[in-house]
Amino acid sequence: MTHAATIESSAYRRMERVIAHIDRHHERQPKLDELARVAGLSVFHFSREFRRWAGLSPTRYLRTVALSVAKQELDERGSVLAAAWAAGLSGGGRLHDLFVSFEAVTPGEYKDGGSGVRFHHGFAASPFGRIHAALSARGLAHLAFVDGSDNAALAQLKVRWPRATLVRDDEAIAALAAKIFIERRGEIRLAVSGSNFQVKVWQALLELGSRGPTSYSDLARAIGRPSASRAVGQAVGANPIAWLIPCHRVLRRDGGLGGYRWGVERKRTMLAWEHAASVRDLKSRPRAIRAGNQIAPVAG
Repeated sequence: MTHAATIESSAYRRMERVIAHIDRHHERQPKLDELARVAGLSVFHFSREFRRWAGLSPTRYLRTVALSVAKQELDERGSVLAAAWAAGLSGGGRLHDLFVSFEAVTPGEYKDGGSGVRFHHGFAASPFGRIHAALSARGLAHLAFVDGSDNAALAQLKVRWPRATLVRDDEAIAALAAKIFIERRGEIRLAVSGSNFQVKVWQALLELGSRGPTSYSDLARAIGRPSASRAVGQAVGANPIAWLIPCHRVLRRDGGLGGYRWGVERKRTMLAWEHAASVRDLKSRPRAIRAGNQIAPVAG
């Protein structure tokens, strides 16, 4: 791991601790100096790092996750899931201008483990720690968060694509990461491998999750298998494309986080980052006022 990647990973871990602390104590709105202590930084350096990571000041972010928001949403809509979302798990809606197209690999490619397929793979920084990704001529086939060694991450790719040709290309993956997490616009093609059932779940997840929170039972109904929530959960856990196929947006029906392949604390932090992005986007819309649940332009 490079020195720059180590710094980025350390910054993410600090933000992960802070977001978990906010989630546990948001009812009392922790003070800035308390959050800085959790991060292990001075108030000045914490404020600067949080703003760089979230695009908002910590004080402004805290205001958006006030418990009163959850109570109001719960009273108005009677949905614990919606209340959890409103409380700051995420902002919902479209949070980027990426157009993500989805295509499953052929049954032959899936069965052959990628024989004859060439991947450019590598590592890059993201707001949620390092990623490992792999691109083929067909599109993005693998995107995972890395918590262990590079060799362990590479072994996970080889489990899914044991016969593929792998070419290390960190530059290509760094450009991909910038497109996904910084630019947040353009087109990305996904080329996933999985069973027919898994592919159906991932397609439903891409559709439902792009609109806001969803649940395992929502996904089961979407694929016409309302009694298959457990199997759907297993398919969600096998998702090969983190973030873009938004398995982090699947919550329990009671609004709880549930599990996550790359760690529940990372899931919490991802949802918080999305929430901050939605607040930033709302704030940046010119001359607009809130009208109910919609944005109404102000007459000139």
